[in-house]
Amino acid sequence: MPSRRIGVLLGQLGTPDAPTAQALRPYLKQFLSDMRVIDYSPLIWQPILRGIILNTRPRRSARLYRRIWLKDGSPLLVYSQQQVDAVQERLGDGYRVLLGMRYGNPSIESAMAQFESEGIHRIVIVPMFPQFSSTTTASIYDAVYRAAAGRRCPLFHQRKRLVPTLRFVEPYFDHPDYIAAMRDHLSECLTNLPQPPDKFVITFHGIPRRYIETGDPYRAQCERTAHLLAEAMNWRDDEWLLCFQSRFGPEAWLEPYTDKTLEELSAHGVQRPFVFSPGFVTDCLETLDELGNEGRDQFVEGGGNAAGYFLAPCLNVAHGWLDALTRLVEVNTLGWVTTQTGTAARQPIPG
Repeated sequence: MPSRRIGVLLGQLGTPDAPTAQALRPYLKQFLSDMRVIDYSPLIWQPILRGIILNTRPRRSARLYRRIWLKDGSPLLVYSQQQVDAVQERLGDGYRVLLGMRYGNPSIESAMAQFESEGIHRIVIVPMFPQFSSTTTASIYDAVYRAAAGRRCPLFHQRKRLVPTLRFVEPYFDHPDYIAAMRDHLSECLTNLPQPPDKFVITFHGIPRRYIETGDPYRAQCERTAHLLAEAMNWRDDEWLLCFQSRFGPEAWLEPYTDKTLEELSAHGVQRPFVFSPGFVTDCLETLDELGNEGRDQFVEGGGNAAGYFLAPCLNVAHGWLDALTRLVEVNTLGWVTTQTGTAARQPIPG
């Protein structure tokens, strides 16, 4: 019998099962084989991936993951599960909240199978990427569609008789609750600093510039988020800057590059940079190590003092962010929420 509960899938990018080369190899193979991420012809890309990258990068990546690994596992997984638990508590028994990773475990496929096993056929999907990119949000869409319809590969289908009703939360890069959650979070971070920062560095994950030129709206949405955040924080134009991190491969990515920006800060008189990445709502390798460890080293290599460098944590389980996530779900289940079995439904907040 179909359940009257509503499924909520928090869709994240993914993480390896362990900080080892053995665990990194299948994770990177899955990640870097996604043509949403690397869109080169498989005839060209797969020999490079399998013959070179997967024989060298897993060991290096494993060393980086070991620097940030928590007692309970990968930071992304630990904090994401905390987000799931908190949103579940806020929404109540009329909802079933699950985590699904695009790459690694727990997978989107396993989450969708869990919904099906519980008879849940109305599901709202929340991509945990405020800014849309074909490399992230669209890849979540792909995985959900495949899992919902039973698609195994481009040539074969399971032809499932019952496919769930899906709703996708639209990109929330300019949503007032998201901006307010970041404002409150950063304001709290600033109160704990011994001295005020002399530059705010807003960094987003980069993508190849070619993707923007062929229609990806990501850069425009990042810029909109950054300007709204600066406005909410009352930063003057000369107090903050925008850059893009994590470039990979030989082609041009979005600029200015974060690593180069951090190296040059001291030469421009910056002694106390405050670094934050709004595009990551959950701490992970790209924030904790790339910005927290490598970023600090880059600042020092450029002449800065490590003691002056501050990386703000991601939103993680900040109360304002958890409230914003809950509100997004409630608004996107309007019309579905009437009365749940055995309990009165929460009334969604108009907005």
